[in-house]
Amino acid sequence: MLQWIIHVIIDAVVLLIAAKLLTKVELKGFRSAIIVAIIIGVLSFLLSWLLNSILNIITLGIFYFLGLGFITRIIAFAIIIEITDKLSSDFKTHGFKNSILLAVILAIAAAIVDLIIF
Repeated sequence: MLQWIIHVIIDAVVLLIAAKLLTKVELKGFRSAIIVAIIIGVLSFLLSWLLNSILNIITLGIFYFLGLGFITRIIAFAIIIEITDKLSSDFKTHGFKNSILLAVILAIAAAIVDLIIF
């Protein structure tokens, strides 16, 4: 539970920094960033396996055969970010390209946190 809370707080900080760096990502303050990070975490827990499965079926698993399975995970995470965009009025990403960039930034931050915490 503590690790999940740490992830949510760090994801919120990363979201705020990314919103400052990416001009087409809008986020209204730290409170909104916490809420968005929670929504992304819950949706990721509930939907990421389904989205990854669908993407693997559509691409016939070609990315996994080539050792590039992270691509389908990033695209699934970008779809989750787009869904979060629709659910939250304080968070906007203008275009799927920006959602992919945000997904990459969040994935890198999460990997670094996992290396430090675990």
